[in-house]
Amino acid sequence: MGMNRRTLMLGTLLAGLAAGAAAPAAAQRVEIQWWHAMGGVLGERVEELVKGFNDAQQKYTVVAVNKGNYDEVINGTIAAYRAKRQPHLVQIYERGFMTMLLSDAIVPVHALMKEKGYTVDWNDFIKPVASFYTYKGNLMTMPFNSSTPILWFNKDQFAKAGFDKPAETWQELEKQLYAIKAKGAAECGTALANDYFWSLIENYSAINDQPFATRANGFDGLDTEFVYNKTSVVQQVTRLKKWLDDGVLQLAGTGFSPQQLFATGKCATYISSTADHGAMERNATVPWSATFLPHEQGVTARNSTIGGATIWVLKGHKPEEYDAVAAFFAHLASPKVQVWWHKVTGYVPLTNAAYKVAKDEGYYVQNPTREIAVLQLSRGTPTANSMGFRFGNFTQTTFALRQEMEAVMTGKKTPQQALDDSVRRGNEILRQFEKLNAGKY
Repeated sequence: MGMNRRTLMLGTLLAGLAAGAAAPAAAQRVEIQWWHAMGGVLGERVEELVKGFNDAQQKYTVVAVNKGNYDEVINGTIAAYRAKRQPHLVQIYERGFMTMLLSDAIVPVHALMKEKGYTVDWNDFIKPVASFYTYKGNLMTMPFNSSTPILWFNKDQFAKAGFDKPAETWQELEKQLYAIKAKGAAECGTALANDYFWSLIENYSAINDQPFATRANGFDGLDTEFVYNKTSVVQQVTRLKKWLDDGVLQLAGTGFSPQQLFATGKCATYISSTADHGAMERNATVPWSATFLPHEQGVTARNSTIGGATIWVLKGHKPEEYDAVAAFFAHLASPKVQVWWHKVTGYVPLTNAAYKVAKDEGYYVQNPTREIAVLQLSRGTPTANSMGFRFGNFTQTTFALRQEMEAVMTGKKTPQQALDDSVRRGNEILRQFEKLNAGKY
């Protein structure tokens, strides 16, 4: 009987092992890599976004990896692709659009989503965002963190100088800023943001319907040429230099950011991205609000243009990994996720559906400054001058502009001389890109 019992136990054990061997193993998740440029609090929000997707299903895992700032991400991506070690997804700023589009290294997002069976209403994406990233009628990259500059102001300092809020025109705003300084309401009128070339020159051109370059600012061809040295940008740079000389405009010093100059009450205004909402809410020690960017007197203000970045899909991966990419994009574009992202970052909701959800919830009644970016981007009918900027080697041309602007600020060149030199240098860079990519666009 003991033998029979041992035999029975052995048989049961073997049967159990056999059953275990026959049982299917737990399905292994498909993993994809996403390189991004979000640091600090925004990096934490990216991790929350990825965790939300990973926890919502059992098939795929997105691994988000911070690769430094925008320039470092695009340079690292180019190097990785050449070495055949590229990630599946990469966050690239808007200045890298033409580089990515003509790289022959990308999978267009519209084609990927269609191939993977996802029905996406691309027309529901907010037009100023979608139109910038659309080529030949199709969205090429997934919009992600889109922003536009707005005017932040110190409510107490404006009230102390006798003003309810900033004026709508540059001419009247100038009078206010000089009055604020003269009356001692603030040490300076405005702080110069690090990305002033975007907010105070490029967006200035768009809002005032001034051509920044020919060929619809590059949308209509690689043979575009910069012309902002022949527009009211000269007047704008002259104005900024005068403000600096008169102490109305202040540059940030070592260890002190432009945002801190405003957030601590030293300067009464600050023009920067709507994505600064999170930082303002956490760090500002003054009663702040925000409004639309000013425009020139006698001009009908147009829409502002976007900044931020999108997520590009890179070639060279397995079909099941692209299944994961498509599923992640579908999650990202859902109204629920978009509303959450909009609220926790200050970036623009990407779809009209998400904007409607936030509006119907009464979110903008409680947070009116969060709606400014959407309204400003959607203002009026876009023109060839306000659709955005589509230039090859855009980072290099911007660097030339920044160098020449520094020459203005330090008194080494007049505004006209600096802008003439910036345009000349920029056009040389554009011709190099045109030659390298002849016939591709």
